[in-house]
Amino acid sequence: MSPSAEYDINETSLVEVPPKGAAKRAYVTFLAGNGDYVKGVVGLAKGLRKAESLYPLVVAILPDVPEEHREILRSQGCIVREIEPVYPPENQTQFAMAYYVINYSKLRIWEFVEYEKMVYLDGDIQVFDNIDHLFELADGYFYAVMDCFCEQTWSTSPQYKIGYCQQCPDKVKWPAELGSPPPLYFNAGMFVYQPNLLTYHDLLDTLKVTPPTPFAEQDFLNMYFREIYKPIPPIYNLVLALMWRHPENVDLDKVKVVHYCAAGSKPWRFTGKEENMDREDIKLLVKKWWDIYDDESLDFKNAMAQEPAKLGSFISSFTTDTQDAVVHQRISAPSAA
Repeated sequence: MSPSAEYDINETSLVEVPPKGAAKRAYVTFLAGNGDYVKGVVGLAKGLRKAESLYPLVVAILPDVPEEHREILRSQGCIVREIEPVYPPENQTQFAMAYYVINYSKLRIWEFVEYEKMVYLDGDIQVFDNIDHLFELADGYFYAVMDCFCEQTWSTSPQYKIGYCQQCPDKVKWPAELGSPPPLYFNAGMFVYQPNLLTYHDLLDTLKVTPPTPFAEQDFLNMYFREIYKPIPPIYNLVLALMWRHPENVDLDKVKVVHYCAAGSKPWRFTGKEENMDREDIKLLVKKWWDIYDDESLDFKNAMAQEPAKLGSFISSFTTDTQDAVVHQRISAPSAA
């Protein structure tokens, strides 16, 4: 790993997260449409609960998410926040994946200023160990895990064409004739950030004059936060391709967050037939996801009924106008899974 990519985090040096009196903090994810991605968000909510996180999960949803799915999310203790879509400049939507166009809507989460710090997690992510200590990272920076350039989806990039990857920068050197190596590039499926209205408005204004690129909002965020980006270890966002592209960088026993973003890897759609999906380690990670999703004891109402002392701490992390609704959900909401 190059010196510039040294990780700016040491979990053992972080103080314990105070359960009360702390600055407002929350996890946040994004959901659009009426498809099955709601299962991923339910799984994420239950994963955070199993990991005994002290902070709630906010779900930023687009208007096209049906009420049935909203109720499922509320029944799992999620805070549901409707946002309006954000679109790139017209007629410029040539992305690596067609659905990336809607991902610009994630920029709305910078408007959630009732929270001082948030950890964003995609809906196809699962948390297998407590990561609340990430909220203790120093303010003023954007934290995320470095991405990998070795998959076919990166075929148009100069990194892919010459075989260079920041995950193993010494394996294939960046050619001197191409100038300085590109800046470190993060995967935007997970990041630690601070909501801020000035940043929010500047993000939207900058988007209006920024031509879209293949990886949509991920490219945009990398450009925008380039100067304040600090990498954190892959254990906080294991992109599955690392398991066959850079196995020397992966220790599954230490991984806290898994990102099921490889083709065919979504646990709720898993068939094992796509490329690399017949690997035993992939099957194990899919099973671990399902073990959490199917565990009824992790449903919000059941978890709170089993350990009512946690309810007060959990409710205290919500904004005032949602507390009554959460208490009501604990009493009356059906199980989502």
